[in-house]
Amino acid sequence: MLQPELGEEDLYVTPARNDDPPRVGAVMKMLPRESFDVDTKTSLFYFGVDMLAVIATMGFLDKVVTSDLYHSFPVWAQALSVAPLQVLTGFAMWCMWCIGHDAGHSTVSKDNKWVNRVVGEIAHSVICLTPFVPWARSHRFHHIHHNHLTRDFSHQWFIREESDKLHPLFKIAIDTRNFQLPILYLVYLLAGVPDGGHVFFYGRMWEGASMKVKMDAALSSIISIATAGALWANMGTADFAVVCMAPWCVMSFWLFMVTYLQHHSEDGKLYTDDTYTFEKGAFETVDRDYGKWINRLSHHMMDGHVVHHLFFEKVPHYHLEEATKALVKGMDERGQGHLYKKIDTPDYSQEIIKQFDENWFFINEKQVVRK
Repeated sequence: MLQPELGEEDLYVTPARNDDPPRVGAVMKMLPRESFDVDTKTSLFYFGVDMLAVIATMGFLDKVVTSDLYHSFPVWAQALSVAPLQVLTGFAMWCMWCIGHDAGHSTVSKDNKWVNRVVGEIAHSVICLTPFVPWARSHRFHHIHHNHLTRDFSHQWFIREESDKLHPLFKIAIDTRNFQLPILYLVYLLAGVPDGGHVFFYGRMWEGASMKVKMDAALSSIISIATAGALWANMGTADFAVVCMAPWCVMSFWLFMVTYLQHHSEDGKLYTDDTYTFEKGAFETVDRDYGKWINRLSHHMMDGHVVHHLFFEKVPHYHLEEATKALVKGMDERGQGHLYKKIDTPDYSQEIIKQFDENWFFINEKQVVRK
């Protein structure tokens, strides 16, 4: 199932009710034509910049960790001395993850699919130890079914009022939620909760998949496993953990934080088979403002998320900012500005801890639109 095609009628349809979002075609008319221009050279420029950032930060971290001065410190001093570098390296990896994300949506290049594949394998499978093709598969399902109560991928939704009926394992997950943030992405990739395995292929994301599809995905998994294995064997367990895996945990924290806050808000709605449309789901996602430079360095992953969900295969990251401004203006002109959600979130690290502690993956029954 692909992103909805645009029919002629989509361009002129007006909402039957003020709370019915415009069709994709109507939104497309609001945005500058340039928003849909995918320029391979521009995409590769950002890929190169982020690659240099990862190499520089991780390389410097490795130099510090292998220095005589570092090894002369007691363990607690070693940990304190490298913590800022690990945070910086993890953020650089997060920025690189965003480039791989574009590759997964084929918005690095529209002329050559192999450019997307190579960039995605390097950015995700190698740098971020995230098998590219399996991730792209589950992420595509998420975009097709965003904010559907049962069909959404990447997010598990539970009705708060039915929490007493949850499986005991989920109740344990709730009780230990505050200790899970650093490892949730690892659990998602390996254990396959809730989509299916991204390293070993099982679960709902692989239902109906052909052997050819699985073999293609297996290549990404092999690249990630081989990369991790080679680094581990070459560096040793201690240095591999400090130089590679600690920054990887920082990256995964960024990824979970951004993803969670994009899809959770106090007035957010979920839909069922009877009420769902692609546009309704897209307008229930949330733009978050983390601050000018965090937004830019993260390729507007946070503050351009609504446009991204509406046009996930059409608008590259470097056009999200101007496209979002046009969307806000267009929605205001239609008298539907209230449907666009944006939340200033300068204290993002505190916000994710607060929200995850209070809400986990729960949503209230009143937020589910059933009819």
